[in-house]
Amino acid sequence: MNQHVAIDIPKLKARYREERDKRLRTDGNNQYIRIEGHLSHYLEDPYTPVTPRDPKTDHVTFTFIGGGFAGLVTGARLKEQGISDVRIVEKGGDFGGTWYWNRYPGAQCDTASFVYMPLLEETGHMPTEKYAHAPEIRAHCSNIGRQFGLYENALFHTQVSKLSWLEGSGCWQIETQQGDCFTSQFIGMGTGPLHVPKLPGIPGIESFKGHSFHTSRWDYGYTGGSPEGAPMTQLSDKRVGIIGTGATSVQCVPHLARAAKQLFVFQRTPSSVDVRDNAPTDPQWFETIATPGWQQRWLENFTENQAGGTAKEDLVQDGWTDLSRRIRARIAALPAGERTPQAMWSAWEDADFEKMEEIRQRAEEIVEDKATAENLKAWYRQLCKRPCFHDEYLQAFNQPSTRLVDTDGKGVEKIVEDGVVVNGEHFPLDCLIYASGFEVGTPHTERTGFDLEGVGGVRLSEHWKDGMRTLHGTHVHGFPNAFIVQPTQGANLISNVPHNLTESGRTIAMVVKHALDHGHQTVGVSQEAEQAWIDLLLTGPGRMIGSQECTPGYYNNEGQEPGPAARFSVGYPQGASAYFKYLKDWRESGEFEGLKFD
Repeated sequence: MNQHVAIDIPKLKARYREERDKRLRTDGNNQYIRIEGHLSHYLEDPYTPVTPRDPKTDHVTFTFIGGGFAGLVTGARLKEQGISDVRIVEKGGDFGGTWYWNRYPGAQCDTASFVYMPLLEETGHMPTEKYAHAPEIRAHCSNIGRQFGLYENALFHTQVSKLSWLEGSGCWQIETQQGDCFTSQFIGMGTGPLHVPKLPGIPGIESFKGHSFHTSRWDYGYTGGSPEGAPMTQLSDKRVGIIGTGATSVQCVPHLARAAKQLFVFQRTPSSVDVRDNAPTDPQWFETIATPGWQQRWLENFTENQAGGTAKEDLVQDGWTDLSRRIRARIAALPAGERTPQAMWSAWEDADFEKMEEIRQRAEEIVEDKATAENLKAWYRQLCKRPCFHDEYLQAFNQPSTRLVDTDGKGVEKIVEDGVVVNGEHFPLDCLIYASGFEVGTPHTERTGFDLEGVGGVRLSEHWKDGMRTLHGTHVHGFPNAFIVQPTQGANLISNVPHNLTESGRTIAMVVKHALDHGHQTVGVSQEAEQAWIDLLLTGPGRMIGSQECTPGYYNNEGQEPGPAARFSVGYPQGASAYFKYLKDWRESGEFEGLKFD
């Protein structure tokens, strides 16, 4: 892009508001429907047969619920600390979490493999690409499980139904839908937001008589092909529709465009799609970086660059860090005496406006049909929705068999027996694919299927009725020996979630090791320490971009006015890098300030 193109900022902001307003819905998250009852076939595991087993009635030292990155990293760190009795409970048929389920064609990570894939140094794995594809990530998860002995005690295809604190015994009782009823001294939970698929609540969704599936349960039996990239030859005579244009669709649309007789991409809101520039990893180059401690250095450098730090170099150099570099440069260019909050915010906005204009121009330059190119332009700030990066998505719309069906923010009007209707136009389909994502804004009890019952039978949902309350996003008063692994009220680093999980796992293992070494039965957070942490969090700036300033999406509660509890969904006031340093000092001090060991 010509860097000197003038941007009419008032006009641009008006366009942003106009595009946002046309997509606002009063039903918010309720526009999506839960997959249950007669729709439950969308949840069936097409990848691994369920193996019958006897229920567990034993006792283990540590149980972790969730076999994705959170469970794998925490389990590995516990094993490193000499805690061998670790059990992971996972509803899928193997480790991987979202990477177990997401096997759609083209699936790959959208932050660089070197900072996204955990425990690379410990396993000695060199990512084959800057952005590894799903089969490699899934294999890496299995390798972690094998190397750290996490398969030995794991329970797959198992969902927890009840978690209760047994005060007399000082441990947790875990019940599952498989009939298990066992106890565990400690529990951890890594049941993140990307594991419960959702469907759009489009009228007539039950009436479609063609073939349909959700992208997290890709049906290669119908499409042909494989997760490893074999072509989907069975779509060559099929009319295929896909609903959703987020990160998943951006990755699988190019493959569908090559395979289907006709492909219709139904779009409510376009994603911002910047250059990905993926490339194979040069083994000789990798040898130069893979010195002891290399991945931790890369993690810290990415966070320093991307989350408002002051890094002097950029090891990752990708689209995530590009915007941050621009913002820092704009702020640095301000005269020292003029670096007021308002001036810095204006500099932030200017950098964002410039970046998004480049992304819109990219669509114009790549897509041959001008009307299609115009409809693929994203009219919002870059971080209002999860940014996408791809080198084939926009190009897919140059194929004669592929058509973008833009709904002007309204979404699909209805689904009928043989297709869908948009703005009164009927689109006959043989196959309908839902790229509608996962439940994010729903209550945690809905996503997990259980509600922790802590001291005195108090439920976690009751403790959090006015908003989330923790120490470090991990420890909850009244729920001893329980640890939650997720970003909120900690670093709150969303661009690279595994960094959060890595630091949490290391910390939890050290806390548990300390408790066991000193003969403590329980560890919990005091009410005073929990409140002090909340008070500290609320001194921060809060969200830079509010839900009322962005196009609706799962980043901002679908554009709805957040309730009072939303003010607690924040991170450490000084930012992610400062939080990770604070947490390191906190755990390595050996004092574990705020925790009570009994």
